Amino acid sequence: MPKQPLAEVFGFPIKNLSAEASRYRQKRLCPFNNKVPNCTKDKANDPLGVCSVNDGDRVAITCPIRFREDWLIAEDAAAFFFSPEVRWTSLVEVRLNDRHGKSAGNIDLVLVSYDDQGKVLDFGSCEVQAVYISGNVRAPFEYFMDDPTQHFNMDWMGRPHYPRPDYLSSSRKRLAPQLLFKGGIFHRWGKKQAVAIHRGFFDTLPPLEPVSADDAEIAWMIYELVHDDEQNIYTLKRGQIIYTKFEPTMLKLTTAEAGALETFVEHLQAKLDEKLEPHPPDAPLLTDMGLS
Repeated sequence: MPKQPLAEVFGFPIKNLSAEASRYRQKRLCPFNNKVPNCTKDKANDPLGVCSVNDGDRVAITCPIRFREDWLIAEDAAAFFFSPEVRWTSLVEVRLNDRHGKSAGNIDLVLVSYDDQGKVLDFGSCEVQAVYISGNVRAPFEYFMDDPTQHFNMDWMGRPHYPRPDYLSSSRKRLAPQLLFKGGIFHRWGKKQAVAIHRGFFDTLPPLEPVSADDAEIAWMIYELVHDDEQNIYTLKRGQIIYTKFEPTMLKLTTAEAGALETFVEHLQAKLDEKLEPHPPDAPLLTDMGLS
């Protein structure tokens, strides 16, 4: 377990005490193409400016906006959706309705190709999946922000609710439902989809059956944060892209791997034995003891 959980705060490693890093912290700014200049994570008026956390010897991205650095995700998704000569642009946080007009949620990024008159020709969706945190990440964040120059080397070991990436909840409670509901609509429309995810998160998913890019319906765009020692910042780097079909992928993501049947039967037997175990006799009444 790392000495302390915070990797980046308001876009900079917490050990970066440069004037630029201090400015971003003081102004609560986001350097990664948020819809407004400021960080809006958790609360707009009191943002939780943690972009990423330490995860062993890796860094886990906890904010979806962090993936927007240099718009690599838009460029990579467009390469999957469209032919090279197509003119395209990106739209963020697009509302998606089902056939009844009810919201199926917002799509993180929709890429649209268009003609010379600005008419939509084609489109595809890009879901950005950061990782949830178990524990309390706001406590070390607020402690650091109280005095960054003194607290950047803090030791958070042994503190209650030490924050850690929760990959299982992130995939089961967020990623899979997002792809089922919003992705299911795009799949029925015959539109391609991309998922931006960091390497540590992708490695926790069940093995997905790859196909060729030409046959694919989903592109899994995998990224990593790599530390630049000279500038003392993390930069988003492209990893590999895994191409899959939609339905086999959803079956993998939503089907739990079965444990041993015998183990579950043993557990049932123990519970049954506990339920059927004879109860101790009731305490005798005073009348039965001739004391009434």
